[in-house]
Parts: sequence; C-alpha cells; structure tokens
Amino acid sequence: MGGFISSSIGKKFFMSITGLFLVMFLLVHLTANLALLLGPDTFNIVSHFMGTNPIIQIMQPALAIGFILHIIYATVLTLQNQKARGTEGYSKVVNSHQSSFASKNMYILGGLVLSFLVLHIINFFWKIKVTGDPLLADVMIHGEEMENAYALVAGLFIDPNLGFIYSAVYAIAAIALGLHLTHGFWSAFQTIGFSNDVWRKRLTVVGYLFAMLVGGGFAIIPIFLMLFGAK
Repeated sequence: MGGFISSSIGKKFFMSITGLFLVMFLLVHLTANLALLLGPDTFNIVSHFMGTNPIIQIMQPALAIGFILHIIYATVLTLQNQKARGTEGYSKVVNSHQSSFASKNMYILGGLVLSFLVLHIINFFWKIKVTGDPLLADVMIHGEEMENAYALVAGLFIDPNLGFIYSAVYAIAAIALGLHLTHGFWSAFQTIGFSNDVWRKRLTVVGYLFAMLVGGGFAIIPIFLMLFGAK
C-alpha cells in the first residue's frame, strides 16, 4: 500500500479522488451562493443553515484536508514531470486530442483558483467565522435572528469604489475554475478506471457541461450584483 501511495500512479489516483470530492463541494457551494440572486432573506436563511448545520460543520475540516491534499499531489506530480520532461508540466498529454489549453495549463489554472480561494476566505469566511464585521449585524427573518451575511457578501460587489474590481476578479477566477474543470473532471474519472473510448467521450461532454455550469454560475453572481445591486 505504501508503495502505491508513493508511486506516480498512486499520487494521480489520490489527486483524482480529492478532485472528485471537491467537485461535490462546488455543486453544494454554487447552489448556496446562487441564493444571492434571490435577495437578502433567502441568502441569509441559506447562509444560516450552512453555518449551523452540524453535518456541514463536520465536513468543513474534511474539505480543507481535501484541498490541501489535492494541491500537494498536483505540486508533486508537476515537479516530477517537469524533471522528467524538461520544461513541460504534468499536464502535457501525449495524445493530441487531449492537448487542450486547459490540459496544458492545469497547474497554472489551479494556482489561479487557489489565489481566488485565499481572497474568498479573507473577504468572507474569515470575517463570518473569526473576526466578525459590522455588516454582519443580526437581522430578524421569519421570527429567527441570524447574521446578515447578504450585506457582507453583496456589499463587496456593489461597493462604488472597488465593486467593479472585485466583480472582475471573481468572474475571472470563475472562468479559470471552469477551464480547470474541463480537463480535470473527465481526467479524474479516467484515472480511477473509466478509461475506455465510450466512457471517455461521455465524460468529456459531461465535463464540459459541468465546467460551464460551475464556471458560469459563479461568474454570474458578482456580475448580477454589480449591475443590479442589492435588493
């Protein structure tokens, strides 16, 4: 078992498993964030549920570990393949039909997504979980008191001074995430065994659809809030 984990195949396998785990997180996170388009009450209710549900709270450290392992495995594989192939990264694929922009730049795209994640944590997660913020002053919704997470999140994108910059950064990061997923989605399934021609074609199509859904979904949120403001 130890030999498998330390081997190149083992690293690719565990990077794929952690990647698929993060795919599920993206679906849940996108669904929750799309509530921003429905107004303050809806988003605050969803945010309150996400912040108080015990199952979700247990999953948060597991998610953090998944991200860390995914980054570690990707970094190790990239360094190993750069050493083996000279200046080419691990995303260089021999088969020409796989040599898309995303497949050639997976590590760079992943780095952009990681940078966005750090910005996201600083702007929202850290304030909600640790430091607090005046915008989070409690509101009463349907007889229940909860933090005004909508004011904090929407306020970033409708800010008259920096709203456009933040909206552009978040939209670009969403596009980078979508591009990362166009290759990462089917590649993860292929690594764990769905490698025949029939499944390869199906997973490629599903991967592109999923990438457009996730990338487009996350991108439309800051753009919508910037253009139409808080309800």
